[in-house]
Amino acid sequence: MGNIRRSRGYSYEYLIVKRLNTKQWIAKRLGGSSVGLPDIVAVNNYKGILLAIEAKSGTGDALYVPSDQIERCFSIIKMFNHYSNKHVILAFKFLRKKRFRRKNATVYESRRLVEYYKIVDILGGKKKIPQIKCNYIGETFMVSERFTKQIKFPEFKMPFQTNIRIVNNKV
Repeated sequence: MGNIRRSRGYSYEYLIVKRLNTKQWIAKRLGGSSVGLPDIVAVNNYKGILLAIEAKSGTGDALYVPSDQIERCFSIIKMFNHYSNKHVILAFKFLRKKRFRRKNATVYESRRLVEYYKIVDILGGKKKIPQIKCNYIGETFMVSERFTKQIKFPEFKMPFQTNIRIVNNKV
C-alpha cells in the first residue's frame, strides 16, 4: 500500500513539473522529504517569482502535510533574496475514486477529480509551524496536538490553470 501511495505522489509531482515547464517557467522535482527539500521548486525569471511546492495526492477525504515538510519549503525560499515574489504552495490532488473500508473490504466510490493550490506564506512567521490538513472541498485546517483550527489560505492560480474548480459552491 505504501508503494502505491508513494508512486501516486511521485506521478502528481511529475505532472506539476510537466505543466509548469513552459516558456516563462522552469520547474524541477527535487526529491522531496528523502533529501530534506521541497517536492518541487519553480521559478519565473521574467516576473521574479519563486515557488516552493509540497504536493500531496490521495483517494481519501483529507490530505495532510506534516510541519517539517512545510518548514523545508520556507528554508528554501529564504535562500533566494533575488526573487521579489516568493511563495510556499501546498498542492492537493483528490483523485476520482474515494477509497474506504467496509466490512474488511476496500470499496471505491466515484467522484470528481479536484486540485487545490494553497498559498501558506502566513505560516512563515510562526515559531512552530503546524501540520496542515485539506479536505475534498478545499477547506484547510491547522492541526496540532491540542487543537484543529480552520484557516483560510488563498488559492494560487497556477499558470496552467484555466479556472479554479469549485466543489459544493466553495473555492
